[in-house]
Amino acid sequence: MRVHTKQRGLRSVLAFIFLSFVANTAGGQDWFRTAIGMDANKPRVAVADFVARADSAKNHSALFTQVVRDDLQFSGIIELASPSFYPPQAPGVPAELRFPAWTDPPTNANFVGFGNLSESTAEVAIEAWLYDVRSPTSQAVVGKVYRGAPTDPQVRRFAHQFADEIIGKLSGGLPGVAGTQIAFVSSRSGSKEIWVMDYDGANQRQLTALKSISLTPRWSPDASRIAFTCFAPYAGVTSAQICMYSLDTGKQVSFPRFRGTNSTPAWSPDGTQILFSSSMLGNPELFVSDINGGRPKRLTIANGASISPTWNPRTGQTIAFVSDRDGYPQLFLMNSDGTSTTKLDLPDMGYVIDPAWAPNGQLLAFSWRRPSGNYDIYVMDAASQQLVELTRDQGRNERPSWAPDGRHIVFESTRGGTRQIWTMLADGSQPHQLTATGHNESPNWSPR
Repeated sequence: MRVHTKQRGLRSVLAFIFLSFVANTAGGQDWFRTAIGMDANKPRVAVADFVARADSAKNHSALFTQVVRDDLQFSGIIELASPSFYPPQAPGVPAELRFPAWTDPPTNANFVGFGNLSESTAEVAIEAWLYDVRSPTSQAVVGKVYRGAPTDPQVRRFAHQFADEIIGKLSGGLPGVAGTQIAFVSSRSGSKEIWVMDYDGANQRQLTALKSISLTPRWSPDASRIAFTCFAPYAGVTSAQICMYSLDTGKQVSFPRFRGTNSTPAWSPDGTQILFSSSMLGNPELFVSDINGGRPKRLTIANGASISPTWNPRTGQTIAFVSDRDGYPQLFLMNSDGTSTTKLDLPDMGYVIDPAWAPNGQLLAFSWRRPSGNYDIYVMDAASQQLVELTRDQGRNERPSWAPDGRHIVFESTRGGTRQIWTMLADGSQPHQLTATGHNESPNWSPR
């Protein structure tokens, strides 16, 4: 009887600890939504079907309309009115915009995007506007004309630009991410190579052809280069090394080879230095060098491996990384010169991997496998150590990377059965699968 009583008591204590953790996580949603810039009060926007000026323009007008709607829906700061609520007549120019038809129920819009598209064999021309329909006497909030090649990729690009214009205006100037890209690793060509795609999964294309193993791509701050882990020979031995690819030239950039294992590169916010893990002196430690690999300097000294560094993009003064110096992988912070190392305590045991700073330099996303679960994505306020869990009970979720707006996260997940790239809003909502062919992993969101 005493044993059963003790067991019930232990279960009660564990249940209390778990419920307290969940309560703290749920209660932290207010501070968290403020930190990621996702206000609950979202302007309601309608995007009318863009008017095709001729039958030949119908496909591209439909494509443009749908891409703009998808971008706004996934922006995290806009409520998109359902097209099923729209009035039957779509305006093609401002003179055709009937304000009450869009402000009255069931549309109830605050803003309306609309326009027209004409096309020839040589050019597509798109006129696009956003109007505040609650202020009928006001000028257009956005008014743009886009001209370019009459191709699907170009029309998609114009749609992303228009969506970002809208998001910028309605967010007080904060940039949208519709024009950004995501680098990732894919095995679909037979070996793990570096690929890139548009932020919504379109236009997936292979960059490298090393026919080896490539991992952990990281964009430079100006988005002109990608540093990554590759496997290359050094002194007669093939090992993990740091490789560099130039988007400007479409070629690999020379980077020196070092003894041992060299992996997980990270850029300084000003783009002048590379931080990486290396066992060139024996134990895997963190080293920093210039972007050409010159003058590598050791930053950590510990009994254990230090890996996966990430530089605070706001201050440039703090580095987060993972180390197993205390027996299992945990999250640490240190100054950018290697001093003042501290451990970030979590409310449970388990393995921590893949830290990533948010653009605001306040939040850290990481993957954490707790003793009772799988790897899931969490976000921590580095100063207060408040914690929010973003994924749960949906396969392994790893390698989070923030979009430059701080409102989106890309990650890899096995929730669909195979390892694929997914995005979600930074509060964990609206997950989208971006890849489906082969195995895809290690995503990294471009800074612009």
